[in-house]
Amino acid sequence: MGSRRRDLVAILAAAVASVVVVLSCLSRGASAAPAASSFGDNFEITGAEDHVKTSADGQTWYLYLDNKTGVGFQTKERYLFGWFSMKLKLVGNDSAGVVTAYYMCSDVDAAPLRDELDFEFLGNRTGQPYIIQTNVYHNGVGGREMRHSLWFDPTADFHTYAILWNAKHIVFFVDKVPIRVYPNDASKPTNNGFFPISKPMYIFSSIWNADDWATRGGLEKTDWAKAPFVSSYRDFAADACAWPATGPGSAAPPACAAATGASWWDQPPAWALDEAQRLDNAWVGRNVLIYDYCDDRKRFPMPPEECALRNAGNAS
Repeated sequence: MGSRRRDLVAILAAAVASVVVVLSCLSRGASAAPAASSFGDNFEITGAEDHVKTSADGQTWYLYLDNKTGVGFQTKERYLFGWFSMKLKLVGNDSAGVVTAYYMCSDVDAAPLRDELDFEFLGNRTGQPYIIQTNVYHNGVGGREMRHSLWFDPTADFHTYAILWNAKHIVFFVDKVPIRVYPNDASKPTNNGFFPISKPMYIFSSIWNADDWATRGGLEKTDWAKAPFVSSYRDFAADACAWPATGPGSAAPPACAAATGASWWDQPPAWALDEAQRLDNAWVGRNVLIYDYCDDRKRFPMPPEECALRNAGNAS
């Protein structure tokens, strides 16, 4: 029996080593933000620098909003496809009118033809649930909003918000739960016509006053007596394809940007939700979905074509 056990251990060790080699090959050519790096290594501040504070170890950033201004930050690099995650702790107590945004965008100045993927956290009165709004822009056109209520208190601790982006679909995750799937029809030469697929994006976050619409359609206004409002960030990770800097002599697009590349996010397991993820996504749709543009016949008498793609994917 001892000999058999040793043989089994040897076989398992060899199998694990093989998996490590495969994963290493799949990730070759990609860029990953080092886990131990500080926020300052990956991001630069956009706006009032005195509205940003950093923990002593540089691992956590705090963005402040008061009645003078808000603030934000953006990555130093752009990416095309990959996995992007961040841990956030949202504004606590009375946050009505305050929006914390964590998003990806192809332009630093919200250009008219930008592509964009949004998480927006809509503040509320004390004791009311936070609402998370996701949206997709392609060539400057959005209107693909979905809203969910969060099933936990996002102000009590850090939670992970992530985006998986490849040529097949975009998936928005909250603590590994896929709350939204935005599909592409890659079988068509032109894809589905409303899918961000060619423009590399920066990752941004910001905190700002949006009391003209954010809480109960603008009925609840920001209580500036509660300022400053603070959102917290840490553990940024980008296992993704970094895009070369623009300008004269810029390098050609990297191999990892190919729609069918060797990176793990361009392999079949990342092209669709697995069974457990489909069950989680269905639970989200039944229990915490508040608004879905695909069901809004006042705005869209004929639903956009990606809605049918999503329904077909859910049925499969």
